[in-house]
Amino acid sequence: MSTLTICSQTKVSGVVVDKQSQPIPFANIVFKNSSEGIVANEDGLFYLESAKNYNLILISSVGFSEKEITLEKPVTYNMKIQLNGAESLNEVVIYTGKTSKKNNPALDILRKIWEKKRKNGLYLFNQYQLEKYEKVEFDVNSIDSAFMKNRLFKGMEFIFNQMDTSKVTGKTYLPIFVNEALADVYGDLKLKKVKEKIKANKTSGFNGNQQILSFVKDLYSNYDIYNNYLTFFDKSFTSPLSKTGVDVYNYILRDSAYIDDKWCYNIVFYPRRKNELTFKGDFWVNDSTFAIKKINMAVTKSANINWVKDIYLEQEFEVVSDSVFLLTKDYLMSDFALNKKENSKGVYGKRTTFFRNHKFNIEKPPAFYKDEVNYLDPDVYGKSDEYWEENRFENLSKDELGVYKMLDTLQTVKRFKQIYSTVQILGSGFVQFGNFDYGPIFSTFGYNEVEGVRLRTGGRTYFGVNDTWRLQGYTAYGFNDDKFKYGLSGKWMLDKKNRLIISGGNRRDIEQIGASLTTTYDVLGRSFASSAVFASGNNGKLTSINLSNIAIEIEPVKNLTFQSGISYRTLESASNTFSLDYFIDNVNGITKSDVKQSEINLQVEYTPKRKTIGFAVERENVDSPYSRFFVNYSHGFKGLLDSDFQYDKIQLYYKQPFIIGPLGRTNFIIELGKTFGTVPLGLMSVIPGNQTFFTVENAFNNLNFYEFVSDQYATFQWNHNFNGRLFSRIPFMRKLNWREVVSVKGVYGNISDANRAINASGLIYTAPEKGYWEYSAGIGNIFKLLRVDFTWRGNYLNVPDTNRFTIKGSFGFNF
Repeated sequence: MSTLTICSQTKVSGVVVDKQSQPIPFANIVFKNSSEGIVANEDGLFYLESAKNYNLILISSVGFSEKEITLEKPVTYNMKIQLNGAESLNEVVIYTGKTSKKNNPALDILRKIWEKKRKNGLYLFNQYQLEKYEKVEFDVNSIDSAFMKNRLFKGMEFIFNQMDTSKVTGKTYLPIFVNEALADVYGDLKLKKVKEKIKANKTSGFNGNQQILSFVKDLYSNYDIYNNYLTFFDKSFTSPLSKTGVDVYNYILRDSAYIDDKWCYNIVFYPRRKNELTFKGDFWVNDSTFAIKKINMAVTKSANINWVKDIYLEQEFEVVSDSVFLLTKDYLMSDFALNKKENSKGVYGKRTTFFRNHKFNIEKPPAFYKDEVNYLDPDVYGKSDEYWEENRFENLSKDELGVYKMLDTLQTVKRFKQIYSTVQILGSGFVQFGNFDYGPIFSTFGYNEVEGVRLRTGGRTYFGVNDTWRLQGYTAYGFNDDKFKYGLSGKWMLDKKNRLIISGGNRRDIEQIGASLTTTYDVLGRSFASSAVFASGNNGKLTSINLSNIAIEIEPVKNLTFQSGISYRTLESASNTFSLDYFIDNVNGITKSDVKQSEINLQVEYTPKRKTIGFAVERENVDSPYSRFFVNYSHGFKGLLDSDFQYDKIQLYYKQPFIIGPLGRTNFIIELGKTFGTVPLGLMSVIPGNQTFFTVENAFNNLNFYEFVSDQYATFQWNHNFNGRLFSRIPFMRKLNWREVVSVKGVYGNISDANRAINASGLIYTAPEKGYWEYSAGIGNIFKLLRVDFTWRGNYLNVPDTNRFTIKGSFGFNF
């Protein structure tokens, strides 16, 4: 016999319509005589749940008369509620559903919030510290009987005993991943520093998967509702508390009431237009401090964001010392799905965070806030069940404890392991066999003019996300040149704390060496231009390269890396139609066709705000925008190991991304370089062209390979993605959710007379001494995956075989 708890809850769902049965978007639904309510979505659909018993709901919308409905039972689903038009002009502000920007009491309150937002909460103190408990959960949702009977779950039927119902959507869900963390948080508003010290961490389900952990990191994004813009999944949403909110939101003063002995106003907000990155919801604000007491908001269904059907946020604040409002609960839920249809299945990503034991004005020395470079305390991940029972901010329910047991049992089911392995292969590109990963499988097939069809096979050691050493290698075969190629490298992290890593390797392969200006010493690195399956025009300008190197790197400060290495390489043309020849005796016309070069280099890389996954010798970056500064100095030796040339080379790369609120994301990229000394074509700086059919960030789309070469250069690139801001204003284009992209690229460079004099390759050196530039306009998010760029050449239009106009494409999984 089971005991039902449904009688202690009130649940109601349905749709709000007008007299013509057309949905009324953003209608307000609230339990009468309570502060619990919800705003319907664009289709008039709503779901409202409370732990208390209510028998009356009130439904209202601008331009319609308020309606009161009696609930006959605690759970009432699929209601159809019809609202009538307002009976008198006194009942309505404006009939179109848009609220007035004049004589609107809600906006008067909003202006007070703007005025006081930096004078409440943590902003009242120079320093603060608090305890934080965070629970992150991923759940499969919209589970029905047909889903449970699917052959996919044969042998795993027991998992459905742990199903629950979402308090936000009313849909059933099944947990598949749970992570809990306890931490102490310290902040100094004068230093503008925040430090979080993890005390305990516990995970069940998909433990150790890099992609899942990356997803979790994205979900961990912190936000402040008082900011003008809130960033989720690399998109800037306009906050309902933003100073620009009046341009994108409608605001209604719906109610006022005491909440925890504080008189508060209730304001409802919803978007003025579709397809913009906005929310719908409501908030309660105190009448004296104008601090938020409670806010609920959900991203609108029409918002231009992919693979995410819903984002729901809820925050609660408690009053300390009669006037200080402090955040005590933060709830964030995202519904990841292939489409936004109401009945589509997806995965909930939920984060619940609690804060307590606030202390203020306890000053810490600046050194206290220094970020740990690679700190891993195993004890954090090994806390006992008794520890968690004692230190959790709230006890887990019997059902939640059952989820842990179910997830641990699931890891032992063969069928589940097979499904999990398939997902992991598609996400990482590697197939795992014990402690060996085969792959990457997406590099198996390639093509170029010299090798013809190219097949590649390889792999790496893999003992987990915290590996301190790794070996990896590959071999490849070209059917045209009938040659095998290979690469082998190894890395070993000697000191975890400062990420002191030594590495080395050897590669013999065919390469497009002019595909990038900034030098790379990655032994296994291979440019996209070298093995693109399809290319425009003829390109036989490929080089056979034999590269060996050893290097040492260290990260003494978070995201600041120093690397030094020694390399030896030989270069020679891989094609009869291309030459790297240079004069070794100009008077007698004696030439040499190969280059042997010993080189030492020093690199410095700084990537502020970069987030990484794991503590291994190789880490993955979380896909969030961060700036990158890179400088490389190289010295070439002559005579060392029969090396041919002596020179010095310095290169600089700087990338700065900006998220400009609702206007999208922009990137500025600058590259500078100069070679001091006399060098042949194989050691020159080739301005990277792009003869593939795909967009390459640091290459020039309208240049052919080796069209421009230089020994000193300066490039500039600006690109901007409007994220659909412009198209959303065009009625017939709104539903397409396309995104506008514009770009401008330019380069200036020249060549010394000495470098021109030793050229015997037959290639006529051309440098962009007049400054070459090109510009493009593109459309992204076509079918959610495709981007097409249209690029025009700005000058050098009379060069033979010039590409005055090109069309490039790219594919990507973007939110």
